[in-house]
Amino acid sequence: MARIGNRKKRIGFSKAPIIRNPVVDHVTGDKIPKSFVFSRGKLSGSLKQLLKDLRELMLPYTALKLKEKKRNNLKDFLNVAGSLGVTHFLMLSKTSSSPYLRVARTPQGPTLTFKIEEYSLALDVAKSQIRPRRPPEIFKSPPLIVLSGFGTGEEHLKLTTIMFQNIFPAIDINTVKLSSCQRIVLLNFDKETKLIDFRHYSIRLQPVGVSRKLRKFVLNHQAPDLSNLRDVSDFVTKAGYGSESEPDDEASTVTLSSDLGRVNKASTKSAVTLQEIGPRMKLRLIKIEAGLCAGGIIFSEYENEKKAQNQDNEGEDDEEGDDDEEGEEDEEDS
Repeated sequence: MARIGNRKKRIGFSKAPIIRNPVVDHVTGDKIPKSFVFSRGKLSGSLKQLLKDLRELMLPYTALKLKEKKRNNLKDFLNVAGSLGVTHFLMLSKTSSSPYLRVARTPQGPTLTFKIEEYSLALDVAKSQIRPRRPPEIFKSPPLIVLSGFGTGEEHLKLTTIMFQNIFPAIDINTVKLSSCQRIVLLNFDKETKLIDFRHYSIRLQPVGVSRKLRKFVLNHQAPDLSNLRDVSDFVTKAGYGSESEPDDEASTVTLSSDLGRVNKASTKSAVTLQEIGPRMKLRLIKIEAGLCAGGIIFSEYENEKKAQNQDNEGEDDEEGDDDEEGEEDEEDS
């Protein structure tokens, strides 16, 4: 006879949905660029922190906690990149002389190699400021990119411009939300030194004509201490209108088209301030390869220097030859 017992009902647990970043921009329809930031070889302590700073800079479309192993090679990252939609690699390495940063387009290149002449970590930048500002909310949106000084017409600078423009998602000025414009990456090329200044800033809007005390009161939702004041009007007028950090230049003020937070309202003037959050680097472009860390050399800084030296030497030889010919003609005339 079959044994009948109390059967326990199986309770099914639904899996939590996996939240992934979108692959295609819902406004422009373009593919959103994503990146891997990793090291090639052994790095020192400060360069490891620079690697973490670069990963934070590339948020939200990067792997912040990318795990690396010594046995991993470039092909391992490339095999994973295809399924995850990764379009760019940022590789940090160190030689006996100096550190290097390589920026590559996957899967076929090109690859730009930069020598890091100087760098400052985000922590060092924050220590140099009186009131450092680094809220985690600003890393929920990708930074804007601004390039300056690259319009010289040289081919290698054009490739550099295209590479950095395609690392970050494109924006449509007609549909972009002001709340998503929280950070900016500025690259400035110096024609004399041939160095690229790489800076990372946070964007902050402050209403013009409102004191700092009032702004803090609105943002923090806390009742101010009025025990030492005679009237509520003293709280408003004591600090004066405006603050020391507000710029007086009209060029730095904008009229908002929509509300932004509790303080900045539409159709009102707000002052735009930039505060550096790091990291900070000075880069020198030394090589461009056609492939992914391989292929033909499109540009080489060392070859250009050799060509310039050879041209200078040829010019000096031509001048010496002209002087000798003039001397011989003077002897014949005498």
